Amino acid sequence: MIIRPITVLLTCEHGGNEVPANYRKLFAPHRQLLKTHRGWDPGTKELAEQWHQQRGCVLQVATTTRLLVDLNRSAHHRSVFSEITRSLPQAEKEELLSSHHTPHRTRVMEAVSAAIASGQRVVHIGVHSFTPELNGEVRNADISLLYNPVAAWESSIARQWREVLRCSSVKPRVRLNYPYRGNSDGLTTTLRKAFPADRYAGIEIELNQAIPIAGGRAWQTYRDICIESLSEVLR
Repeated sequence: MIIRPITVLLTCEHGGNEVPANYRKLFAPHRQLLKTHRGWDPGTKELAEQWHQQRGCVLQVATTTRLLVDLNRSAHHRSVFSEITRSLPQAEKEELLSSHHTPHRTRVMEAVSAAIASGQRVVHIGVHSFTPELNGEVRNADISLLYNPVAAWESSIARQWREVLRCSSVKPRVRLNYPYRGNSDGLTTTLRKAFPADRYAGIEIELNQAIPIAGGRAWQTYRDICIESLSEVLR
């Protein structure tokens, strides 16, 4: 059996809530919405950039608001456009896809292709965060790992990662495929269809947004344990 080296690829699809200049008028009535979890994933860019700096991982970060076009949804998905952009003329929606959606996903696809072509395996970590409460339901997790349970290598990484995280200094509540399913529509799902399961593993780490919003030493500790724990698993 050939043991291939591993490249860790980090992506951040919802790293900011920026609005391009030519859409600011459209978003002017929605400034408050942009600040909520609907507009972005708080904490993800900070975590992803620290991860990149400390471990030298390949990194692709997007900071345009997901309310413009959602980079983690397939182009045909009903939620790729929000209620703000869904009613735009078809030509404008195609422009949003070609200007924002396609370039990000193409860069990620090319990074995976290049690593595999060079003889490596790829562990792709999509960095996301979730709102602590949605529609009156409190989410009872600090960290969640989303993965495809029928992919053996990917499943093994996710389960080992959960155990290492649980044993870390803060003893976080770690759940698998919660509050979303790891095999629902997303960038990792698209890439799983394009690459062999023994060469590509796509796992989304989801952080409870209460942690980065509170900030301070606890948030720094959570960033540290996320980074260190995956390194331990992959060793």
